[in-house]
Amino acid sequence: MFSFSGKRIGIDLGTANTLVYLVGQGIVLNEPTVVAVTAEENRVVAVGREAREMLGRTPGNIVALRPLRDGVIADYTITEAMLSYFIDKAAGKSRFFKPEVMVCIPSGVTQVERRAVLDATMAAGAKIAYLIEEPLAAAIGAKIPIAQAAGHMIIDTGGGSTECAVISLGGVVVHNSVRVAGNKVDEAIANYTRKKFNLLVGERTAEEIKITIGNAFIEEEARELAKMEIRGRDTITGLPRTIELTEAQINEAIHPVLLHIVGAVKSVLEQTPPELAADIIDKGVVMSGGTSLIKNFDKLMTKLTGVPCHVAEDALLCVAKGTGVALENIELYKRSISKK
Repeated sequence: MFSFSGKRIGIDLGTANTLVYLVGQGIVLNEPTVVAVTAEENRVVAVGREAREMLGRTPGNIVALRPLRDGVIADYTITEAMLSYFIDKAAGKSRFFKPEVMVCIPSGVTQVERRAVLDATMAAGAKIAYLIEEPLAAAIGAKIPIAQAAGHMIIDTGGGSTECAVISLGGVVVHNSVRVAGNKVDEAIANYTRKKFNLLVGERTAEEIKITIGNAFIEEEARELAKMEIRGRDTITGLPRTIELTEAQINEAIHPVLLHIVGAVKSVLEQTPPELAADIIDKGVVMSGGTSLIKNFDKLMTKLTGVPCHVAEDALLCVAKGTGVALENIELYKRSISKK
């Protein structure tokens, strides 16, 4: 039977990557949240992967930038253009019906920031715009049975913000959102190479180091530590130079940032009602988001909080999948969703 309705699209609008879920098809897009614009007219030249290739490599008349900072919109006009690009790419440009779009937001955002996301989504061509909080979407995507009268804890660490929440009966009971996540880890690595080796590295190199030899917790029995050669510019001579970094050095560089994230988790555990806390100790904490994939981060979290932690399968995709599931079952989750 032919249905007279537009497509339904779920968007995990992340600081580092944006994922798009099309109801009926699953995840159809996973691109960096980067937009390249002309310096004079602010005209969009490229979006996503193509724009990311330009980061740190653009001529004077083109600027590659990230329109979201710490999980919220920093540049409204460019975010709108980017959303419009992603919606067109997922739903097709020539569409008779406007799509329904659900976007994820961090749980700690203000009313103004919520409004900005709703307005940008409507302006980008949505018929109805829904908002869902990131920890809820992550929990749904991680297949946590959130409707039960039991406490479940989720930690979603992305690029711009870390969301920790205790969920029971389909709603968030306690939550904490800190604007410290993957980007801050990359910054810590770049600062470390600059201070210790007088070597300047770009954000893409810092991210590559984190993914390749990032280690949150070095175990005593670990004999062989990975090494990596990195190239950058010497701050003293100004010339290109290559150095070798080890896992232990990166561990030293990123440890303070990871402790900040653990602190946010502890503050949620401290505010959790005792009955729910008992459930969490029993079931453990689920970690999702790209930053949770740093080697041994779950072990560090378990050691410092005393609660068993494990990384969800498909940790990168949890939020996008959860958004899609919430869109498919909008009646079930309508208490947790705001719309325009």
